[in-house]
Amino acid sequence: MKQYLDMVKYVLDNGIKKQNRTGISTISVFGYFYKVDLNKGFPLLTTKKMYFNSLVHELFWYLSGEEHIRNLRKHTKIWNAWADKDGKLETAYGRFWRRYPVPSTGLEGENWNSKWTYYDQDSGYKVFDQIQYVIDTLKEIKTNPTTPNLRRMVVTAWHPGNAAESKLPPCHYTFAFNVTGNKLNCHLTQRSGDIALGIPFNLASYALLTMMIAKETNFELGEFAHTIIDAHIYENHIEKIKEQLKREPKELPKLQIADKPFDELKFEDIKLIDYKYYPKIKFDVAV
Repeated sequence: MKQYLDMVKYVLDNGIKKQNRTGISTISVFGYFYKVDLNKGFPLLTTKKMYFNSLVHELFWYLSGEEHIRNLRKHTKIWNAWADKDGKLETAYGRFWRRYPVPSTGLEGENWNSKWTYYDQDSGYKVFDQIQYVIDTLKEIKTNPTTPNLRRMVVTAWHPGNAAESKLPPCHYTFAFNVTGNKLNCHLTQRSGDIALGIPFNLASYALLTMMIAKETNFELGEFAHTIIDAHIYENHIEKIKEQLKREPKELPKLQIADKPFDELKFEDIKLIDYKYYPKIKFDVAV
């Protein structure tokens, strides 16, 4: 995909060397932005083989709201390096997507007893379902002509206290949906982006989520936009990622989502069609 290869080239040409917690230096740029039209195919990289099944399992894990990987690790090793011996993660994205903790009192003027807030038996506190809030808001926009195109459909995975203590705070920490005409757009903000390994998954995962929500709320597909605050390539990835720059992107695949309610969708309901790709390139994870 051209937008991805343009980013790789830009960082290789303009990045500066930075040290980081992993002990492996990066070349990094500040504030990279790109966007893709979701009508032109599913944005899964073709210049190397992507593990689509792992990507889908990871997204459904987010949507489950679980804060452990005991079920996820049956299908993929993506999060093994950051979980404890019991499979629990200090920062699990879906925990905050679906079960963001809210105070029982305080924050005068706010209604903490909304239909998206409930008492969570597992955690023992009150939580807010951000994903359901977005879906219900989009349905209201779609069906009620007196409702304005609200600009408040924001989902955050960032909790300051949790992030301060976490081994790996959320990288893709907030995203927002936007309606233009009859098209649904999504913008993702990412504090830190590993271009060789993480960004291709982030792009495809949020594109899939946008497609699922657009189908549920009866909107057409718009664009996916992505801002990466620290966009970087690890030094031990440089030579291999240059190989991708030599590969001419193939036609993007298509995605088929079963005609089922959003919360009833499962892994087998997502079908990737006509995915053509170059051989895989193995990049080591910097933990």
